[in-house]
Parts: sequence; structure tokens; C-alpha cells
Amino acid sequence: MEFVNGVLQFDQFMALTLGIVVLFIGKRINGSVRFLREFSIPEPVTGGLIASVLLGILYALTGTVVEFDLWFRDLLLVYFFTTIGINASLRDLVTGGKPLLILVVITVGYMFVQNLTGVGVMTLFGFPAQSGVIAGTVSLIGGHGTAIAWAPKLAEDYGISNAMEMGVACATFGLILASLQGGPVARFLISRHKLTPATTEPIDVGISEEQPQEKIEPYVLLDAILAVHVSMILGYGFNDFVIKGIIGIDLPAFVACLLAGIFLTNIRVPPRFRISGREWPTRTPSIALIADMSLGAFLAMSLMSMQLASIASLAGPVLAVLLAQVFVALAVNLFIVFPAMGRNYDAAVVCAGFGGISLGATPTAMANMSAVTQRYGPSHLAFIVVPLVCAFFIDLANALIIPFFLNAF
Repeated sequence: MEFVNGVLQFDQFMALTLGIVVLFIGKRINGSVRFLREFSIPEPVTGGLIASVLLGILYALTGTVVEFDLWFRDLLLVYFFTTIGINASLRDLVTGGKPLLILVVITVGYMFVQNLTGVGVMTLFGFPAQSGVIAGTVSLIGGHGTAIAWAPKLAEDYGISNAMEMGVACATFGLILASLQGGPVARFLISRHKLTPATTEPIDVGISEEQPQEKIEPYVLLDAILAVHVSMILGYGFNDFVIKGIIGIDLPAFVACLLAGIFLTNIRVPPRFRISGREWPTRTPSIALIADMSLGAFLAMSLMSMQLASIASLAGPVLAVLLAQVFVALAVNLFIVFPAMGRNYDAAVVCAGFGGISLGATPTAMANMSAVTQRYGPSHLAFIVVPLVCAFFIDLANALIIPFFLNAF
């Protein structure tokens, strides 16, 4: 930890430690506030938002900026998606074929609507039409990474000097709203239609509130960690030497590790060929525990590190456009996604994920679904379909949709 020129810097170790503390704060608060539990608000969201607000107050009172080295956060994201791959079976992928196609079509169509909504609202505030694209798929479905990547081009080619600040502001508030809307939407659908899971299998992330907790032996957990590490090693190697080196496509590392987990799960390596002598730990409490811890710490670190003070000047137009985007996202979720996905329990969990996709990012979608399934029960289909839509199709579609809208005005 260092304090230099008004900036308080936390290294990797301290950032991870504080992320765990923030996660526990969220858990304690959710345990004490009933409506947070009832509406399946993720615990890391509760703790992370409180931490970011407190750091914003610290800046307002003292001028001190707090920065975190987020290397561990990015690694935890890879851990999480690797566990999702380990929990995937070919049967799930075949079953998810039609729902996957349906959700891709809906999501791509929604991306056009999201940009049109952004353009409409931002022009009312006197901003260039291209600013509406920033307040659309650049920062919302695209997230912080896409917003930061496009900001220099928008500033240079379209004269939007505050493109970076606007993109980060929309992505930040969008992440918060995405974290808060997924659980309530799913709860509404589950309660109104009296939906229940189609299976009593263990959930993909965490431990169900309705099921007794199974004891996890130390070496069983260690075997699961080894399986995750082997999958990650294969995934990183495949990403570096095949996807980037031969094919020439630059995909996020977590996508390759997700695929590696799927591959190793479905080749079914016999226990005698594994150093632990155990079955491959797909859909075990140990894998669910690793998924829960890694996702929770990732999201807590992401939210606590948001610089709310730096985006306060854009709060007016950003909040206006996000309010419109929330209504559009809710309408699409309730009246298009839920019926199209089958009006069943899996569809309700997918809606929780779509709430994260529509305004936030992939981890937000997964956290929303995790909070819902821990309360109501498993949905393996949702945990296959939603990550695939996020990992592949959104970024590909966005790479084409953003230039189309920028050149249309």
C-alpha cells in the first residue's frame, strides 16, 4: 500500500484481501435486510456498492483517490468461467441449441433497439447522435472494456471529447442497474407463474438455500482446484497457440478456458488416469464452491474499484438515458425473452441473466443467475446458454453494429 500525490494505491494482495472483506460485508448486510434476500440481490453487489460509495465520499472530503491493482480480479474471472465449462455436458449443449439460437436472435435485435434508444435520448440533451451509441451498445452491452476501446476513435473522428468519461459513466451505472434488476425480474416471474426447477440436481454456482449442505473433504476440494488449473492451462495454451497464433482471432482468455473445461468434461477421463484417482469433478459441490467464491470476489472487487467521483459531472444525461434503457430492457425481458425461452423456470433464470447482459456485463449476468438459483434451484440450461451468448455472439455482433450506427448519422 502506497500513498503518492493524493493517490492511495493498493497492491494485488491488499486488493484481493479488501475484496474478500467487501464480500463479507455484503453477506452480513443481505443476511440482515430481508428484501435484499427476497429479491435475490447478489451479496457482492451489496458490499461492492457500499464500498464504492464510501470511497467516493472519501474523495469528496479529502481529495484522496483510491486505486487497486486488479490482477487477482481478472484471474478470478477465468477461474469462474472454467468451472462453468467443467459443469457442461454435451447433452446440455445439444439441449441448448435451439434456446441458444433464440436468445442470440433476441439479443442482437435488442442491441439495435438499445442504440436507437441511446441516440433518441442523448440528442434530446443536445449531444451528437454518436453519443447515443456510447450510451447504447458501446458501454452497456459492451461494458467498460468496449467503452474504453472505442473512446479514442469517437473523440478523434466524431469530436466527442468526453467520450471516455461518458462511456465509463454509462458502463458503471449500467453495471449497477444490471446487478439490481435481474433478481427481482426472476422472482416476479417465478412467483407469478409458480415455476419450479425441472431437476433436483446440485446447482452450478454456490450451495442452494433449500438443500442441506454437503460436507466437502479437503482432498476433494483440492482435486477440484487441480481440475480447474488443468483446464486453465489447456485453455491458455489453446488460446495462445491456436486461436491467436493460427486462426488469428483475439478472444478473451476466459472463453478458451471455458471451452477447455467443456472438452475435458466430455472426454470423461477415467479415474485411474488422474493423479488423484477420483472421478472428474463435474457438477460437484466442490466445483460449485469454487465458482461461488471466485465470482463473488470478482464482482466485489469490480464494484468497489469504481471511480464514482470521476463520472459525477455526467450524472444528469447518463441517468436519463439509463432510465429509458432500463424500461426498454425490462419490456424486452418480460414480453419477449421469457415467452420465447419457454415460460418455464429455466426461462425465468435466463431472464435474470439477460438483465445482466442488457445493461451490464457477463459476470453480472452470472451473478444474477447464481443468486436466483441458490434461492430457487438449479438451471443448467441457463448457465450454458447465457455464457455462450455473452462470450461469442455479443462481441461479434457489436463489432459490426457499432460502426453501422456511427456511420448512419
